[in-house]
Amino acid sequence: MKRYFKQAQIILGIFWSGLAVAHGNPGGHLTMQSSDTSAIPLREVIITENRMQLPFAKQNRNIQIIDRAQIDAMPVRSINELLSHVGGVDLRQRGPFGAQADVSIDGGSFEQTLILVNGIKVLDAQTGHNGLNLPIPTDAIERIEIIRGPAARIYGINSLTGAINIVTRKPTASGISAHVYTGSGFKRDTANNGVVFNGRGMQLGTTLAGRAGRHSLYGSHESGNGYRYNTAFRNNKVFYQGNVATNRTDAFSLMGGYVSNGFGANGFYAAPGDKESREVVQTVLAAIGYRSQLTDRLSLSPRVSYRYGYDDYRYFRHDLNRARSQHHGHSINTEVNATLQTGVGDIGLGVEMRNEIIRSSNIGNHNRDNYGLYAEFKTEKIKRLLFSAGAYVNYNSDYGWQVFPGIDLGYELSDRWKLVGHTGMGQRIPSFTDLYLDQRPGNIGNPLLQSESAWHAEGGLKYTDNRIVAQIGYFYRNMDGFIDWVKLSADDPWQPRNFQRNRTRGFTFSGNYRISSQHQHTTWMAGLSYTWLSPEFEDSQNEGFLSKYVIESLRHQATANLHVSSGRFSATAAARFSERISYKSYFIGDARIGYRVKPVDIYLDVQNIFDVTYIESAAVPMPGRWFSVGVKYGL
Repeated sequence: MKRYFKQAQIILGIFWSGLAVAHGNPGGHLTMQSSDTSAIPLREVIITENRMQLPFAKQNRNIQIIDRAQIDAMPVRSINELLSHVGGVDLRQRGPFGAQADVSIDGGSFEQTLILVNGIKVLDAQTGHNGLNLPIPTDAIERIEIIRGPAARIYGINSLTGAINIVTRKPTASGISAHVYTGSGFKRDTANNGVVFNGRGMQLGTTLAGRAGRHSLYGSHESGNGYRYNTAFRNNKVFYQGNVATNRTDAFSLMGGYVSNGFGANGFYAAPGDKESREVVQTVLAAIGYRSQLTDRLSLSPRVSYRYGYDDYRYFRHDLNRARSQHHGHSINTEVNATLQTGVGDIGLGVEMRNEIIRSSNIGNHNRDNYGLYAEFKTEKIKRLLFSAGAYVNYNSDYGWQVFPGIDLGYELSDRWKLVGHTGMGQRIPSFTDLYLDQRPGNIGNPLLQSESAWHAEGGLKYTDNRIVAQIGYFYRNMDGFIDWVKLSADDPWQPRNFQRNRTRGFTFSGNYRISSQHQHTTWMAGLSYTWLSPEFEDSQNEGFLSKYVIESLRHQATANLHVSSGRFSATAAARFSERISYKSYFIGDARIGYRVKPVDIYLDVQNIFDVTYIESAAVPMPGRWFSVGVKYGL
């Protein structure tokens, strides 16, 4: 621990050196000034919930937001790295540069967190390992919303421990943008003529806002030879979003995207035998929706979305005739949401139909259907009290009927202090990989698996003023049928099983403090979050099993950042500490220094400043110290 404290002191010295980041926003929440968008005070941001629309300040749930200005300022290259700086989010990367990562919230598994784009499910029924393989360049993101705790009554199935919603940018003016960057750890590939490990990327964007509607088109390319043997990568993305108004209140919404992501998978799934493995993952997203304000009080929003996923895992990258797994997955989701305003409160109703298909070389061919019904009620008619309640009724063709209720409460003690509470239930349906995978002798599925379900309760206290936004909370989660991949001995294959019960208690804190006024020439901000988790497993029938995922869950997690801006100079420094149930721990520090001459921004990133050796998942050591330089242009 002394080593960690010493490193923390060094980071604080970097922070207070006078080079750093951005300013706060009116309304009291810490946000950094974006270089190309008008900052919206976080307390006024409307959280995307498809039916009920509530600003952040009125939310009673534990919700965290990464806004556009933070995305611009953080020393990161991908969505994966952005999420690693959020308290309570366990981002376990199998490879850097956005290659592949598992994401979980507050001690859950990577299959129990639902990923959405603009409120649209991008659920991968094949496996949660590919949930973050998204066709969205970071420059196309407006903000990321993280909802902690079961969100079934808001988003439906598989939001068992939380949901992550990526909201893309909606242009207010026409323009173009370009972003180029390159980086290296300055270490050499001894297996390839001593070439220096490196990577580079480019993002391009264009927006159109006028009588034809609001449209955005972004594309990106990233590639490099990696950071150790067989970690070369190549990633191409294209993303379109459009909004076309039909009258003053009604509009069509359009979305489409494609990503092809290929990377060396050395040590990803079956170390040390998979040293020559490679994986190619492709995702297609498409959606069309319409929002109609039928009357002053009634709105209706139908939407259809489609996701295609292709996963090609090559155990021997130089011999595609052996040990190759290919999966084709299709998901079609149709939904209709409605909101009715009444004299006593707002009523939200919704219905969805989802079909999931897989065609696979080692999972087989399978189909299943899911039908869901939402009902919610919200009222502010009681003085100082905001109350919302609802339920999600679900029918799955494999698992039958289930009901998931939830209640949120918020009571304003004063203009600054607020008591909040939430209780609710959620569900996770096993993936096709969980059920049917046949990858002997390494991994085999279990068609007898039951779905996971959980009851969750939490309470907390929130404080907000012109300079501080902070919240503290405690939660308890009781989960039945918890699924983990296990085996009795090193010679057995991994196979998923339902543990009888998983009880998790957790304490959370997050706070942001604007140290100086936003109107001063030099502005300072600081942020801190801490999460403590205490999971307990109860099942005598599974004693003695080796765990593939549970043993690596977080026990302690802390993140900190400090931002300063002065004139044209800016800098960001961030640190994170993680300790897992296995007592593995690591402390990582990152920094960015920037300089701006409109319309150009230049920056230098240093990631893993102290060159720490650490592993987040499987047998994949993450990169050591890595330097990147980038240039952004926006007009």
